[in-house]
Amino acid sequence: MPPSAQQPKVSVKMVTYNHESFIAQAIESVLMQEVEFDYEIVIGEDSSTDGTRGIVLDYQKRYPDRVRLLLTDRNRGRRHNFLQTLKACRGKYVAMLDGDDYWTSPRKLQKQADFLDTHPGCAICFHNAVMIYENGKAPRLYHREKLKQILKLEDLLYGNIMPTCATMFRNHLFDEFPGLFDPLPFGDWPLQILNARHGDIGYLDEVMSVYRIHSGGLWSRGGEVSLEERIQQAKGIVAFYKAINQFLAYQYDRIIRGEILKQKKQIRRRQVEKIKRRIMTAFPRGYHLYRWLKDDAQA
Repeated sequence: MPPSAQQPKVSVKMVTYNHESFIAQAIESVLMQEVEFDYEIVIGEDSSTDGTRGIVLDYQKRYPDRVRLLLTDRNRGRRHNFLQTLKACRGKYVAMLDGDDYWTSPRKLQKQADFLDTHPGCAICFHNAVMIYENGKAPRLYHREKLKQILKLEDLLYGNIMPTCATMFRNHLFDEFPGLFDPLPFGDWPLQILNARHGDIGYLDEVMSVYRIHSGGLWSRGGEVSLEERIQQAKGIVAFYKAINQFLAYQYDRIIRGEILKQKKQIRRRQVEKIKRRIMTAFPRGYHLYRWLKDDAQA
């Protein structure tokens, strides 16, 4: 369907940085969509140091009525890129796709837009995805268990159940991203909680995208992530829970405090593991001290 000068029904929000090896596949997976409405691809390119910018410029030149680019003059960071690209989306609905992931079903956009059209009580919908690993580990489903078709905000508080590459939501459900969330190291999870305050969450039990686990991913590097990075990730999640608890006026305080406790236990275990590794490196015969630290971490 030829693009229109009018407001598109769907905006595809894509943020990218140093995705030279992946970005073309991501864009092509959007361009293959078979839809009965107009859509736009809004790409936020954050001054990559590889060939990513050249690739997105080429696509914008080839598809000027479909692809809109937001190019930074210097690297502003993932959060800035995320928010500026989100603000630029004009569609009634917004579908999210990072530049290192891709869609596998040509009817993905149509199915999700149809779902939101026919379920006015839902603010968001998402589907299942396949996780593929750069290190050769066997692919697996993001959700291997059966999910309910309709979920609630509190389901999001136990973890981010929605892969970014699988999510579509109603645009303009809130005016501004709360400043309370500015220090957080990620935007996807708080965004979906903000959206879920305005309606239910719909789940389509189909696999329609790929979530890539690779060494360049900030939160998706699998076994490539060091102990210190995992500690910092857990601390970021604790900060998120504290911010969202305050934002939600402690309505879900019991759930959130329980999740904070889990993260703090993870932090403690990993800190003890770091100490253990240092001792074993410095004193290869320090087995008894290692056993004490291990038992203490499991206590």
